[in-house]
Amino acid sequence: MPQSTNLINTLKRTLKAHSITYRDIALTLKLSEASIKNMFMNCNFTLKRLDAICQMMDMGITDLVRQLDENQHRISHLTNEQEKELVTDHKLLLVAVCVRSRLSFDEIIRRYEITKHECIRYLARLDKLKLIELLPKNRTKLLIAQDFHWLPDGPIERFFEQQVQHDFLHSHFVKDNELRLFMNGPLTDASISILIRRMKALSSEFLELQKQDDALPLAERPGTGMVLAIRNWELTSFETLRR
Repeated sequence: MPQSTNLINTLKRTLKAHSITYRDIALTLKLSEASIKNMFMNCNFTLKRLDAICQMMDMGITDLVRQLDENQHRISHLTNEQEKELVTDHKLLLVAVCVRSRLSFDEIIRRYEITKHECIRYLARLDKLKLIELLPKNRTKLLIAQDFHWLPDGPIERFFEQQVQHDFLHSHFVKDNELRLFMNGPLTDASISILIRRMKALSSEFLELQKQDDALPLAERPGTGMVLAIRNWELTSFETLRR
């Protein structure tokens, strides 16, 4: 992928994190919204316009390039052996999830039954796994990319299927901040492809919102789970009745 495309994709993610829309940009640059959409679609920006857009987020072009550079040097997945190490020690996995959710050292030991010594030891193991860089005073720097993902059918995915999936779905989903939808019906491959693209976009939005909420107090952002799934499927008891 060309560097210019990577830079504009980084710009899009950063704008979304700041809740800045194409309409906002159009008003700032005194252009039509259609012109702005065309600029992003074709990655066709003058330096002056790119600088003006960056200033809307109180940052410069160099800050945008730095974000791109940091993300390109981060890992997008672990090896099978690294994932095995995580799932064989649930406290290590817990600390990894906490750090990825940007909980501080103090927040981790305050929320969970983990001692300071244990937490330091687990952070050191995550540093060795290259998930984080352990900094002075037990601060951490994430070394995983924005599109980080677990290995398909790897140890973490299997752990999810065996333990997390049932635990998560064991709810009536009736509270105001809960929702469970189940849709079933015949669809063409083309329609399924459209839904998969939209599900991936929603997944990206979840990550952007999580990043946007990082600055808020922990009490205002409780742990939240979202499951998205789609596949060709028919209830087994129905399938057995097929001729």
